[in-house]
Amino acid sequence: MIEILKIGFLHLTLIDLIDILVVSLIIRQLYMWMKGTIAAQIFLGLLFIVLLSFVSGLVNLKLLNWLLRLVSDVWIIAFIILFQPELRRLLMLVGNNPVFRLIFKPSVTAVIDEIIEAVGEMSQKQIGALIVIPRQTGIRSIIETGVPIQAKVTKELLLTIFFPRSPLHDGAVVISGDRVEAAACTLPLSAQSRIGNFLLGTRHRAALGLSEISDAIVIVVSEETGTISVAEAGKLTRGLSPEGLRKKLLAELQAGDKTPKEIFEEVSQSE
Repeated sequence: MIEILKIGFLHLTLIDLIDILVVSLIIRQLYMWMKGTIAAQIFLGLLFIVLLSFVSGLVNLKLLNWLLRLVSDVWIIAFIILFQPELRRLLMLVGNNPVFRLIFKPSVTAVIDEIIEAVGEMSQKQIGALIVIPRQTGIRSIIETGVPIQAKVTKELLLTIFFPRSPLHDGAVVISGDRVEAAACTLPLSAQSRIGNFLLGTRHRAALGLSEISDAIVIVVSEETGTISVAEAGKLTRGLSPEGLRKKLLAELQAGDKTPKEIFEEVSQSE
């Protein structure tokens, strides 16, 4: 053990120093999260009590130690009661942290179900939509063209965004994991303007355009006909039912090392 400092009975090792730094960073971060709230003042008061308890233990102040022990018997319950809103906020911040989401990946099925329900209803009501699900290829430049959302994917949120009178409806929504990253994003248009006898509209050209330069999956709902289409690997598949779309998304998003083209062909054959 590497000893850094020795003053009388006090021995400071490298592990002790790391321990102190970690605890200090945790306390600082907790205070920054609570800063500007009433809980911040209570938190400082609790820190003072902890420090006072440490000092009284060092100099053996028996009466003060007895009083502080009485406080410590109920401080955990008091902490939960006093900091209930802040603890809820802290847990939300931790849950939204990208590192935490990488460790505890959201359920793909749950996210797909929300998307399918929204797409199915928009198809029935002929509400135009453009939904991007990126995979390995980064599309940060596309996300930056839109309005940041950073909210959990829900059917209600997608319907609200694509509601015709919404200021965000005219553009693409980008979904990453279980979060809506941004809305009203601008996608590059494909040079193709027609596939067979089908004349491509702006949404379909935008979906194809992004699929030609990335491995993203792009879902399109036609405003004119309510038809559901998927652009992937530079190809456009039209006339999907909500259940057909669900099978395709499950196969592609849960696939292992297969290429997008291989997965797309397998699912098409199974249908």
